[in-house]
Amino acid sequence: MSVDLKLAPKQKRAAGEPCCEPVAYPEIEREKAERLARVAKALGDPIRMQLVDVLRQNAGEVCVCELVPLFDLSQPTVSHHLKVLREAGIVGSERRGLWAYYYVNPEPMEELHGWLS
Repeated sequence: MSVDLKLAPKQKRAAGEPCCEPVAYPEIEREKAERLARVAKALGDPIRMQLVDVLRQNAGEVCVCELVPLFDLSQPTVSHHLKVLREAGIVGSERRGLWAYYYVNPEPMEELHGWLS
């Protein structure tokens, strides 16, 4: 099956004139896109994914002292990963004396899941 294509010489367009009309426009508002990007970026690290998985499995609160032995990382590194997750809104924490207890905030995950579905 052959297709006949008509070739036409290039046409110079005026400065500032778009070359073509967009096929689709974003449906997501900028603020929501930024929020979802923060969540996706925070989840873009395997250690952070595993931390969220552990916290998700233990629906209550998990002490940071219980998380450190699970990974071949120092306590400050685990705390850094938890801080990134906290800043993205994925996890929350509560201080009790010297220790911090972490838990999953479901809203950011549900919002990302809803957008992806």
